[in-house]
Amino acid sequence: MDHLHRLARLYGVEVEYRDYEGCLRRAGAETLLAVLRGLGAPVRGPDDALPALRERTQRRWRSACEPVAAAWQGRPAHLDLRLPAQLKAVECRLELEDGEIRRLAADPSAWPLLKSRPVEGVRFELRRLSLPPDLPLGYHRFVIEAGTLRAHALVIVAPRLAHGLSGARVWGTFMPLYALHSRRGWGAGDFTDLGGLLAWTGAQGGRLVGTLPLLAAFYDRPFAPSPYQPVSRLFWNEFYLDLDRVPEMESGTGVRRITESPESAGVLAELRADRLVDYRRGMALKRSVLEQCAQSCFNGETGRLAALRNWEAEHPATGDYARFRAATERDGPWPEWARRQRGGLLREGDYDEAVVRYHLYVQWLTELQLADLATQARDAGRMLYLDLPLGVHREGYDVWRERTAFVPGVNAGAPPDAFFTAGQDWGCPPLHPEGVREQGYRYYIATIRNHLRYAGVLRLDHVAALHRLFWVPEGLPAREGVYVHNRAEEYYAVICLESERHKAVIVGEDLGTVPGYVRTGMARHRIRRMYVLPFEFSGRPEIPLRPVRARHLATLNTHDMVPFASFWLEQGNSGAGHALRRFLARGGRLPQAPGRPAAVLRACLAHLAASRAGIVLVNLEDLWLERSPQNVPGTTDERPNWRRKARFALEEIVRLPFAARTLQEVNRLRGARQVWGRRRSERTRSKE
Repeated sequence: MDHLHRLARLYGVEVEYRDYEGCLRRAGAETLLAVLRGLGAPVRGPDDALPALRERTQRRWRSACEPVAAAWQGRPAHLDLRLPAQLKAVECRLELEDGEIRRLAADPSAWPLLKSRPVEGVRFELRRLSLPPDLPLGYHRFVIEAGTLRAHALVIVAPRLAHGLSGARVWGTFMPLYALHSRRGWGAGDFTDLGGLLAWTGAQGGRLVGTLPLLAAFYDRPFAPSPYQPVSRLFWNEFYLDLDRVPEMESGTGVRRITESPESAGVLAELRADRLVDYRRGMALKRSVLEQCAQSCFNGETGRLAALRNWEAEHPATGDYARFRAATERDGPWPEWARRQRGGLLREGDYDEAVVRYHLYVQWLTELQLADLATQARDAGRMLYLDLPLGVHREGYDVWRERTAFVPGVNAGAPPDAFFTAGQDWGCPPLHPEGVREQGYRYYIATIRNHLRYAGVLRLDHVAALHRLFWVPEGLPAREGVYVHNRAEEYYAVICLESERHKAVIVGEDLGTVPGYVRTGMARHRIRRMYVLPFEFSGRPEIPLRPVRARHLATLNTHDMVPFASFWLEQGNSGAGHALRRFLARGGRLPQAPGRPAAVLRACLAHLAASRAGIVLVNLEDLWLERSPQNVPGTTDERPNWRRKARFALEEIVRLPFAARTLQEVNRLRGARQVWGRRRSERTRSKE
């Protein structure tokens, strides 16, 4: 086992960890071997560990440089290079993102020596090359050449801090878009509804609206409505299109025949009346219309085909995605395809061209409607708060196309904790720590950019994965998983650079069991933490809540929790509940310390609104004391996860007087000069 443990550590795999109770959990050989095979190690059994260890070590020394290096603007930066000791002259250059080429020092013997080692009779030296201190922000390419030696690395020069809010204390509202239904909609929310909520929130003084991921999904084979199991993190979900804003709706007898038929009218009435979102029927109805619209567009009936083709030329990956979706609809999930198609090569005849045109067309429409929504928000000084999920569906486009960026045979998950004593297996393949580096984080950069084109605030799901992620080998229970480390500083460099370029704020979902070094890294790079009130009880009766910091996004719950009314009905009479009521009453937020959910809700929102938190997010469903959650983690078909509509339609929400009054009070407190909680007792607490 000693060689196996050494090999695992060399690949960034933790052979043991402390669980939520402080107990040491050590990985078994079966787990380590499965994870190592996924990472590319040539091991079938423990006896293969020693030769694999030698092979890995030698391969690393023969590699002149790491594939990626992070450099922080204004700070000394360097590259560590592994070169044969006899090498006396090399050519080094930096090819900057803007095309400029800079030549660097070419005498390795003048560089500081860090380490040396013989590898198969040849001595290699690890030497440090200092990079120019004035490198501009961007993705630059380092190249080193000497005889037959040629190697290159991506150098990411990034600001140390992600984009900030310039000291502003802002607030906004939250609602899953599928739940945000309107009377004019097709049984679920759409991009126009999201714009309506953004406008109404802005009228109350709020600056942002948050929602769950809006990415492409499977609604047929397989059926996967969870926004955290998207087909792709690079393409959007046409389910949220507002068809009334599609110009092709007005052309063609086929469209009119569908939309004006009694059958469609009946289905639409049922979709609107249902208290749950019916994705299958809703998408089938929308698709029947959109297919006719696509045909009208491609037939040239609306004069927009040239605009679509220009957009397609600017977004070539969309055609690849459209062919994938068409092939999937014809032949089922890609792991079941023939070898050529499964390996990433599709040809004419592998798909229906009409289906390809449909997917091209709807991606164009979603981009147009999202861009219009984002532009309206920015022009009004408001922001969309979008959510980037940790993973993707293993049968989706991203895993098929970006094969080397994902690890086969394992799933991301979480170790056992007090709530999930058996651990969690989330069913999505993790990113390959070295695979993403070898491609220069191309895929990850694309996912970030895809969201920041529209988002003023972006939430990173399970931000701890930047540092390490719990992997569960397929066929083993979740409790048998292990942690695998990532190159956190390289991820932070990408995030900070893209955040600054898009002027977007980054929030990290850091709930649950999170090591201290993760939050230290977040603070170092100005990634905002989440402050979720039910998780912030201090255990101290006099000051029951931990302090709210300026770096926090503060809220009462998340989509994976029960709404506030249910939380309070469960906890209001507990010791912590009594302590919270007394605390709120002392601060003047809860007169006479009543225990009614509505009063406590308003008091808790006032506490967060008056705090130092940079962002406060209000779940709209809390305002009318909703008790049912949107999602119950660890459950599937036994609950209507990701399907429950809001109790009120959008037209009703904007006319609810108590909702407007509560949000206007939040707005008043957010704008108050004196932040509640900075009294002497609070200052004392903040020093502890």
